[in-house]
Amino acid sequence: MARLLAYPLSALYLLCFGMVLVVFHPIQWICLNLFGYEAHKRSVSWLNLSIMRCTHILGTRYRITYPESMPEKGPLIIVTNHQSMYDIPPIIWYFRRFHPKFVSKKELGKGIPSVSYNLRHGGSALIDRRDRKQAYAALKHLGEYIENTGRSAVIFPEGTRSRTGHPKPFKTYGLSVLLEHAPSASVVPITINQSWKMFRYGKFPNGLGARITFTVHPPMPASQMDEAGLQRLEETIVAAIETTP
Repeated sequence: MARLLAYPLSALYLLCFGMVLVVFHPIQWICLNLFGYEAHKRSVSWLNLSIMRCTHILGTRYRITYPESMPEKGPLIIVTNHQSMYDIPPIIWYFRRFHPKFVSKKELGKGIPSVSYNLRHGGSALIDRRDRKQAYAALKHLGEYIENTGRSAVIFPEGTRSRTGHPKPFKTYGLSVLLEHAPSASVVPITINQSWKMFRYGKFPNGLGARITFTVHPPMPASQMDEAGLQRLEETIVAAIETTP
């Protein structure tokens, strides 16, 4: 019964989602080209809140918990597991005061209204996974950028989404480059749960009633991110992942 209901609700959701992307694309352009970075950043924050609101059609709810010791300012390197595309809008919205920029594959930098525009012009790092030299340069630039501006970088060290919620082994190359070039950053681990359920039936229809949670763990200084520190970081994130259906 739930899957049957998911078809009309998913169609309505995708219509609203598509409209949000199309509407915010020119809004971003206007904000960036006429009013500058701050206006563009605010438009991106509201874009992602609007995407979250669209998912309420599917019965999706979000909850985020913070530690008592969150940094007052950046730079931050946000490190999190990755379960679906729906991991991203809440991070942009809930961490908007830290101006989050993403490490993303370069293919996402074109073809998607609003999303691709922000990735290309909002300060994120678009990397070619087959070109280590290009990837290093993009990561280096992002690390230096957050170090100089006090903003934040978001990286998913699994490298790709977990379709079932079960974590994949972390790959630390990209994180290590960011740490090298943002030595004053605080590393903020986040565990995301139940986001994968938005795709429990595949690409269509969407899953209904997902309760997506973001558990923000206490920050760790970049200076502690040696081999043992990186291992602790992964263990902290993975230990809080719910692997039951």
